[in-house]
Amino acid sequence: MKIALIGATGNVGTRVAAEALPRGHQVTGISRHPEKLASKPGLTAARGDAAAPEELAKVLAGHDVVVSSMRFLGSDARSLVAAVKMSGVKRLLVVGGAGSLELAPGQALVDSPNFPAAYKPEASAGRDFLNALRGEKETDWTFLSPSAIFSPGARTGKFRLGGDLLLVGPDGNSRVSMEDYAIALVDELEAPKHSRRRFTVGY
Repeated sequence: MKIALIGATGNVGTRVAAEALPRGHQVTGISRHPEKLASKPGLTAARGDAAAPEELAKVLAGHDVVVSSMRFLGSDARSLVAAVKMSGVKRLLVVGGAGSLELAPGQALVDSPNFPAAYKPEASAGRDFLNALRGEKETDWTFLSPSAIFSPGARTGKFRLGGDLLLVGPDGNSRVSMEDYAIALVDELEAPKHSRRRFTVGY
């Protein structure tokens, strides 16, 4: 399929592209600095800015799906959805955060007493982004939250999927590598199972 990947130069975006390309998909890597994208077969670099939805819509047009891998601080769900709608693309997958996941029903991780203060603004913005998507009735969106510890690592292909509750492994940690996260996201692109829902991935 033709994938429009916003934020293609970031840590997660580069791994999503690295997972999608060997599977035979065409990826348009969209960034404010497309010159930073390494040249690869099947990857096209394009300039785009989510803050300018009308211009972004022109870049998104003609793709089968949009994947957003942007930081939530400084981005806006309504502007992104507007750009997707203007482009005519029907599906949107968002690289989410763990902060909005629940420790128990109604108890978000970001609101827990031990949540690191340095990450709270971005996590809170991610929750607001998800809540905005939940009010969206036209675009077919999906929000994939990683586990609490989310960093570069091994591509194992061995992970669990969940819903709104934070996944915790047998060792008591909640974690997933960016490489395995990318597998789960591209799997969802190829075989959608979480239309207009959030889901999560972890060990």
